[in-house]
Amino acid sequence: MKPTQLEIQCSMQILKPVNEVFEAIVNPEQMINYFISKSSGRMEEGKNLTWNFPEIEMDVPVKVAKIINDKYISYYWENGESTQLVEMNLKPYKDGFTVVTVTEKSMENTETGIKWLKENTEGWANFLACLKAWLEYGIHLRKGAFDYRFEKK
Repeated sequence: MKPTQLEIQCSMQILKPVNEVFEAIVNPEQMINYFISKSSGRMEEGKNLTWNFPEIEMDVPVKVAKIINDKYISYYWENGESTQLVEMNLKPYKDGFTVVTVTEKSMENTETGIKWLKENTEGWANFLACLKAWLEYGIHLRKGAFDYRFEKK
């Protein structure tokens, strides 16, 4: 029996303490080094933001839902004609490190939903790799990585 709803979940260990990882996710001055190119503000509970991404010229509305300092971040963002909930759980791991789990939900199990599942799973895995590269090594891994996908032909 196939599920009717699709959900994305990706996790990665970051070799930094939870408070540093949390700050890198909620602070737009840090986010521009691994995820977005611009934000209208810091992620705070109940706040409406606009994000821009380096590869595409498009405003992405973001509605911050719940924030638990150093533990949990959730927000809604638009994906075409639907809105998805993104949840980020931060858990301390041995040696003072952090496991970040990103969950995005949900879409119907249709051709459109399967396309979303594929693309956004890849996107969240990339988000985690870029976050790790930035926090651990100061490398802006995303810079120039996806320009080819959005070139006008």
